[in-house]
Amino acid sequence: MDTDRMASPQSSRMASPQSSGMASPHSSRMACPQSSRMASPQSSRMASPRSSRMASPQSSSMASPQSSRHSSSVSSSPMSRMHSLQVDSVQRWMEDLRHMTEVECMCVLQAKAIGVEEDAQGELIVATRDHVARDNLQTLLRRALVVSTELGKMFQRLEKGRWQRVHSTAVRANCHVRSLVHEYSAARNTPSEMQKYETSLLEKCMELTTITEKCLHTEDEFFLKSMSEAINGILTDVSDSFSHMIDMALANEIQILIRQIESSDSVYTISSDISNLLSLTQDGPQLCRIIAKEGAVVALFKICRQDCFSDLYAHALRAVASICCVEEGIIQLEKVDGILCLADILTDENRAESARAEAAAVVAQITSPHHTSTQHLDSFLESMEDIVTALIKLCGSASCGEVFLLASAALANITFFDSMACEILLQLNAIHILLQACKDRQRVDTPYSKDQVVTILANLSVLEQSAPEVLQEKGVERLLQLLGEKPSSSSPSEGAACERVQQKAAVTLARLSRDPDVAQTAIQLQAVPRLIELCRSPAERNNSDSVLVACLVGIFK
Repeated sequence: MDTDRMASPQSSRMASPQSSGMASPHSSRMACPQSSRMASPQSSRMASPRSSRMASPQSSSMASPQSSRHSSSVSSSPMSRMHSLQVDSVQRWMEDLRHMTEVECMCVLQAKAIGVEEDAQGELIVATRDHVARDNLQTLLRRALVVSTELGKMFQRLEKGRWQRVHSTAVRANCHVRSLVHEYSAARNTPSEMQKYETSLLEKCMELTTITEKCLHTEDEFFLKSMSEAINGILTDVSDSFSHMIDMALANEIQILIRQIESSDSVYTISSDISNLLSLTQDGPQLCRIIAKEGAVVALFKICRQDCFSDLYAHALRAVASICCVEEGIIQLEKVDGILCLADILTDENRAESARAEAAAVVAQITSPHHTSTQHLDSFLESMEDIVTALIKLCGSASCGEVFLLASAALANITFFDSMACEILLQLNAIHILLQACKDRQRVDTPYSKDQVVTILANLSVLEQSAPEVLQEKGVERLLQLLGEKPSSSSPSEGAACERVQQKAAVTLARLSRDPDVAQTAIQLQAVPRLIELCRSPAERNNSDSVLVACLVGIFK
């Protein structure tokens, strides 16, 4: 299905670098890469030069010339032997000291907050209500990334048998986990179930530190091999337990944020909380699943059913569209009769255009073929005629390219799963509306919008009665223009969109050419030489094999 505009982190809710043209509002609103949002200054402190100094050449020289001189001068006297033992013990202690010091340094760094004021609270403890949930969640995500990075390093170093680094990484991970648990517990009343995971996790982290330390003082390959297997098992348990604990902590914070949305009567406060929720949806599908399971979709649709919050409809629906990138979000939408609410908003022309556009975005999301489950479409079919009618009207009256893109993407998806939608569109004069929109650069201004239009035309062309309308609206000329679509930049997503436009334009021509009048018009407009040129020149077809195949089919038709 055709939903490119939605799947691109690189465009403003339009680009789709990897999809086959499917609309997906969620991904387009994720232009903020997770890594950039989760980069923690604290992690840079933890990997400071201090640890590298601990393993400097100076420390490694502790057991070199000095120890050899002592061993060579040892006499048989008791005093000499005692002196030798003392020196060896001191040297051994000095070698071990760098690891002990590193542990202490890490604990000090993690256990104390760095701030200007003496009584400044830890990173997870914030003062203002408006930002509590958001800041705690974002801090959790940053700290979780730091721990996950350390655990990932441990797996790599364990595989290479770099025991010195395995142990130092275990120490750092242990300190990070303990600090996170301590600060979060101080900031929140941790649920009892989560406390059990915290206790188990801390025990496993300590066990990991202890067992890796044992591997520092031996070169027995058999022992190290057996320890490697044991450490790998413990490390896997630590990773799983940590992930589960973080999910529980995130769920706890999201519950707080959702309760704030449900309990407030202030438009400003609710808007701020929705913004926080929306920003969290950009951290990936796993967090969207947690948000959906905690009831965010239910809370957002409650807002969309209250006239006093009409100014928040667009904002709330944008968050719903982002959450519905996962099946859990769509399931929640179905439970609260969200499709009926969407239909009410779309069909009410007195509603703000922005609200209707965001409702269209939700429709595009839930009808996306990326979703494996289509059970939610049963209730959608009941309202499909009203929704399709409202969407094509929105395409005709759209004030800007983004509104047109959202409405046309929803229609493109709908035309794929039910032929009735195509019949409804023909009755609503959709071909005229869409081809007229193509002449208006204010509405159809990107390859992504053209992709949606040509997708709808391709699906409508299956119906025999579409050919006369296409001829009447000079649609063959428009399709030939679309065959020459070229990207205006080096963006891979834009290039992919242009390929899809060319491919679908060729497919549409081939389907319409079943009608003798369309075929004759296409020949008169030099469609065949153009198709041959696209077949012969890879550059003309944006180096796309799919365009080549579509053009070959068009020629044979």
